[in-house]
Amino acid sequence: MVNRYEWQFHSAVLDSWWSVWLWVLTIQHFGDLKSFLLALFLWFDKIEVLNSVKNNCFYGIDNLRYWWVNQNKTYKAEVGGGYMWSPKSNKDGGFNQFYINMTETCVGDIVFSFSDTLIKTVGVISAPARSSEKPKEFGKVGDAWDIDGWLVQVDYEEISNPLKPKDHMDILGPLLPERYSPIRVDGGGNQVYLAEIPKPMATVLLSLIGHQSNITIEEGQEREIKNRTDIDVTEKYQLVRSRVGQGQYRSNLERHEDGSRITGITDKRFLTASHIKPWVKSNDFEKLDGNNGLLLSPHIDRLFDRGYISFEDSGQLMFSPLLPSDVVAAWNLNNPTIKKPLSSKQVPYMAFHRNGIFRGT
Repeated sequence: MVNRYEWQFHSAVLDSWWSVWLWVLTIQHFGDLKSFLLALFLWFDKIEVLNSVKNNCFYGIDNLRYWWVNQNKTYKAEVGGGYMWSPKSNKDGGFNQFYINMTETCVGDIVFSFSDTLIKTVGVISAPARSSEKPKEFGKVGDAWDIDGWLVQVDYEEISNPLKPKDHMDILGPLLPERYSPIRVDGGGNQVYLAEIPKPMATVLLSLIGHQSNITIEEGQEREIKNRTDIDVTEKYQLVRSRVGQGQYRSNLERHEDGSRITGITDKRFLTASHIKPWVKSNDFEKLDGNNGLLLSPHIDRLFDRGYISFEDSGQLMFSPLLPSDVVAAWNLNNPTIKKPLSSKQVPYMAFHRNGIFRGT
């Protein structure tokens, strides 16, 4: 049986090749070089879509998936470090669906973090799964686990009033997944790590949490973009992808920034494309403007996004008084590798960040 991703991939390939062949006929018959070059541009743009299909990832509100992660003893390390980690298989090498799920996650997916009977944080996946050894900060936790595993980066946000699902099983019970459920109908936890949950269940959880963070606000704005009639499909696609630092926005940003201003890392595979003026507060132009962004290491992006750091126009790093000194020391933030002034076009965006996002007091 062909799954929906295989069908989308093959359909996209056929559609793309048909587009190119059609334009080849056009240039043969009409000599329209401009149209042919436009066709090539559209073809290469579709390659990016095809790569997303092959990774089982389609970005957009209709393609979001929702996950529940049971962390317990690893909660502090994982949430504090901005990641999820699991072995690749059981100790005996056996299949484990909850570990396989790590490779099924996509950038933009939403994660509910469960620990000590409570959902304490909600996160957004910020990078695809990659191979990684068991984190050293786990200590003796998971001594029976294989050291070889999967790591998925997550931008977590703490909930002001943690939710106890067991108190709401009259609502949540009928919405539990039929297979691989993270909890039982009585509210007790199952011995699982990462489980996918249905969208109706995720919607109820967000409602119960009363979570009015950027996660749900951005979802609403993304839905509005998809329903607009004043822009074409291509522009809608690029605006939506810019939310997670992908597509045309990232390409535009990389023309201005060649590495992380703090860590000095220049390998862009390991850097996050971070909006200076948040996506949710930006207009269409600002969402895609390469001047409205920085390339940052994931842990630095987390601080910048939440207002714990900002930049002066000179490029000098600014620290919020709410940022613990041990974090500053551990991440060597007092000695940034690169210090260069912001460009004249970045300055207005950073002024917005300092005045509206940075926790200066």
